[in-house]
Amino acid sequence: MASIEKRTRNGRVSYSVRYRDPTGHSRRKVFDRKVDAARWLAENEATRNRGAWVDPAAGRDRLGEWAERWFSSTVALRPGTRRTYRLLLDNQILPHFGGAPLALIDPLAVHEWQAGLVAAGLSPSRIRNAAQVLGQILDAAVSGGRLHRNSAQGLRRPRIVEREMTFLSAAELERLASQITDPYGVLVRFLGWTGLRIGEAAALRVGRLDLLGRRVEVVEAATEVNGRLAWGPTKTGERRTVPLPRFLAEQVGAYLADRPHSPDALVFGMPQGGPLRASKWGERYFRPAVAAAGLPEGLRVHDLRHTAASLAIRENASVKIVQAMLGHRSATQTLDRYGHLYPSDLDTLAERLDQAHAAATAAEVWPQGGPEVVQLRKRPGQ
Repeated sequence: MASIEKRTRNGRVSYSVRYRDPTGHSRRKVFDRKVDAARWLAENEATRNRGAWVDPAAGRDRLGEWAERWFSSTVALRPGTRRTYRLLLDNQILPHFGGAPLALIDPLAVHEWQAGLVAAGLSPSRIRNAAQVLGQILDAAVSGGRLHRNSAQGLRRPRIVEREMTFLSAAELERLASQITDPYGVLVRFLGWTGLRIGEAAALRVGRLDLLGRRVEVVEAATEVNGRLAWGPTKTGERRTVPLPRFLAEQVGAYLADRPHSPDALVFGMPQGGPLRASKWGERYFRPAVAAAGLPEGLRVHDLRHTAASLAIRENASVKIVQAMLGHRSATQTLDRYGHLYPSDLDTLAERLDQAHAAATAAEVWPQGGPEVVQLRKRPGQ
């Protein structure tokens, strides 16, 4: 049976809580104030009754040690994601919490840490990502029996203001393709009309092309991580089939005529050979072409993916078609990003509502014979 005992030693009063853990072992915890002892005992008994009891000694583990154990368990994630996690750990989380015992990281400590990141000028998206990683570490500590709650749960994170997307018209896309060094005009058109990510284009093999059927199968991606290319599945982990316009299929065919075109050969590569490296290609070829074409200085390679979405929507492609083309997980994601490009749908809805109103005012509803019988009558004079 749990109890609180008053103790006096060398003139100092303390309060000892005696209790049994779920295994039946007798334990003791000492407090300076009786009110603190009583509060802790009540919380301890409540968590024990819920089956959520955690050994207080377990919370002495340092977050830094637990974070490294957690990170070693993320090997199945995409290389780029793991690299981001590593950077967040090394730069935002471990410098502040690395030496702290898990049990001492309370909600206020987490809020103070996030406030410090805001004051340091870190971007809202970076802060949110850091908070998510910290939350995953503490979740692992809860499931591992080191904590009975996650102090980062419910943390209100900074609001992210989405960067305004840039969409090129078909004419601007062609102008950009005409200004870039050969043979990369084909790559610019390919990205701008299919919506493939640059990493997906870098990993695309000839055997995934069906130029007669005008289709391309997107299966994998090549991502740069610490100066090396990491090969793996697409961002969503799912393969998809994307249509090719006839002109683009013909251009890709002509482009491959003078290049290796065995099924395993890469479609796009660097001029000196080897796989396409997005960072180097963007710096050496894409940015100079953007300037030469007179396009916005901040135009990114990824904006060609947005351009593909906008061009498809302009040609009345449905949300589901754009979702399938871009490989989004859901139509909701597609609408969140590109829903504002569907003004014709709103105009059509307004027209239909006008028609419904006109039909309603052209006739009146007169119930006869009870609520189940409804007869439409024309107004006098009609």
